Amino acid sequence: MDCSLASVCGGCSLRHLNTEEYRQYKCALVQKALQSITRQNFNFSEPVFVPEGCRRRASFAFRRAKGGIVLGFNAHRSSEIVGLNACPQLTPGLNRGLVFFQSLLSELCRVPLTVKEGKKGKAKTVYIEKGDLWLTEADNGLDAVLEFDLPLNLELREIISERVGAVNDIVRVSHRLGVDRPAETILEKGKPYVKTGGVSIFIPAGTFLQPSKEGQAALTALVLKYLGDTSGKIADLFCGAGTFSYPLAERPGNKVVAVDSSKELLEGFKNSVNRQMIANIEIINRNLFKYPLEGAELANFAAAVFDPPRAGAKEQALRLAALPAGKRPQKLIAVSCNPETFARDAEILQQGGYRLQEVTLVDQFIYTSHCELAALFVDDAVI
Repeated sequence: MDCSLASVCGGCSLRHLNTEEYRQYKCALVQKALQSITRQNFNFSEPVFVPEGCRRRASFAFRRAKGGIVLGFNAHRSSEIVGLNACPQLTPGLNRGLVFFQSLLSELCRVPLTVKEGKKGKAKTVYIEKGDLWLTEADNGLDAVLEFDLPLNLELREIISERVGAVNDIVRVSHRLGVDRPAETILEKGKPYVKTGGVSIFIPAGTFLQPSKEGQAALTALVLKYLGDTSGKIADLFCGAGTFSYPLAERPGNKVVAVDSSKELLEGFKNSVNRQMIANIEIINRNLFKYPLEGAELANFAAAVFDPPRAGAKEQALRLAALPAGKRPQKLIAVSCNPETFARDAEILQQGGYRLQEVTLVDQFIYTSHCELAALFVDDAVI
């Protein structure tokens, strides 16, 4: 699908390439990043390319303008907002939500707000001038977070409740003062959820998810493929909302230990586990960058899955590599959104006695240079 904004938006910098050229380019990007790995005897398997129109979460910027607002993406390397009514990368549900929230935000930005400033608390009339909109398409509807640095008064709350209450495909709207501030639920018709491994995961406002259902399914299938018939105690490190924990726990004989630092994500994860009475998932809140599992904590794991942020899992990789033969997981399954940090961690693991056996590119960000992958490491001592 063509996009008239491609030249100014900057989000799809590779849209000018035809399908074959694009796929070759993405594979070459990953292979180049992996060249720093000393041992190159691994298999680069058939890549997975997620089609356009599957992106289920996105953030947009907005600013108040004459007659309404401008809502869209920031232009390439600029604070200028490229206004849009639809994006070919997004799901139909997200595009419908974009149109609705453009209208809603235009109305909200026309409401005068009274704030107090200074030591004497002098009243001042202001308007919402700018902010961000975060949309996620859950399986039961849209979850929206309105982000701007002014508190909601009664009139704003009433407008949101009335407008959102009249549409069927928005299940929750929240507000927060900044990206690092907690979100307050304004209207919740039901708890947004996504399904993985046949289980419904309740998600917090503004949560991280795999950007597409198709990409999540591809990565989950690869994790299970690489696990094979290995069973027993499985570590799911940087587990997030439990995307991989649930399908891992479905395998007979598995006990999953899921670890992450996000209290917010783990709260939704725990609620889902408790509601559905899943007995073989243990959830631990821990910062694996500062306090990685090590020594005896890693003993008796048959396999470990790790899906870190872009910074990678260097500290955890060092602890896994330091384990003596016979006391370390037989398999390590890595999911990475940054081939460069993956290559660094892979080198650490191979120097410690693991062998990188296979890498698979999973392209969820079509027409961008962003790459994801899944990989299998096996213990050299048991091959």
